[in-house]
Amino acid sequence: MKQSNKVIITCAVTGSIHTPSMSDALPITPDQIAEQAIAAAEAGAAMLHLHARNPETGQPDQNPELFKQFLPRIKQSTDAIINITTGGGLGMSLDDRLAAAKWAQPEIASMNMGSVNFNISAAGAKIDQWQHDWEKPYLDMTKDFILSNTFAQIERGISELSAQGTRFEFECYDIAHLYNLAHFADRKIIEPPFFIQGVFGILGGIGAEPENLMHMKSTADRLFGNDYHFSALAAGRHQMSMVTLSALLGGSVRVGLEDSLYAGKGKLAASNAEQVAKIRRILEELSLEIATPQEAREMMATKGADQVAF
Repeated sequence: MKQSNKVIITCAVTGSIHTPSMSDALPITPDQIAEQAIAAAEAGAAMLHLHARNPETGQPDQNPELFKQFLPRIKQSTDAIINITTGGGLGMSLDDRLAAAKWAQPEIASMNMGSVNFNISAAGAKIDQWQHDWEKPYLDMTKDFILSNTFAQIERGISELSAQGTRFEFECYDIAHLYNLAHFADRKIIEPPFFIQGVFGILGGIGAEPENLMHMKSTADRLFGNDYHFSALAAGRHQMSMVTLSALLGGSVRVGLEDSLYAGKGKLAASNAEQVAKIRRILEELSLEIATPQEAREMMATKGADQVAF
């Protein structure tokens, strides 16, 4: 792993997993997404990982017209790196998933590095009353769902976005995904430095256990040497402990309401900024330095905020 004394804090602001009935804090409208993204950056996030939602129903929606309503406002209000999802919402076509990033031409886009069973059917187990008809069926269908990221799909996404100068947050849900990434690196389809985001705790992917994080990092060390930066995210209650371990091992961290709705045991987070402020406090108490957006740009070798399309 590339040696750095700086920790990049990424905030994943809304995602496509949690639904409106789960938390009143989950940002839905473009205004809410912009406000929470800006506040997260002010709290210490150097990078903002962004999805969009239908403002009436809260359903995940990759229509570039929605991104146009909040991306310029975020860019005008903060220097944070904007990272656009290509995972989109569960069940979307690849064309739909890529649409926002192809329009926005961001510095960073996410890129899932392999297909995976993606079961979030238990996420709404405590919900008695649903606000919208789509929510429960959306979760229930994942018992029979594969998040498709074939080699052809990955190559297409990388090729089309690389042509715009976009670099990637390579999301790895299992050890095999590191080998998939190495395959594309060996073919020179991608170039270092690689920003690898280990994803822990999704049912169907690698479990949120410290040994698994250390195994993923050691495997990445063998495959990529000094050509990569490591970061971690973890679902639900595992969020803070797992990302703290990533930082202790020399890596970076991702928090946000996409990954967990909580700020502590049994306590729903009031905002994304609350989670960012919490992990920042933890890291600073451990004498770890927080990367500024400009330092994060240098670490990831991005094209710069002035080269995006919004």
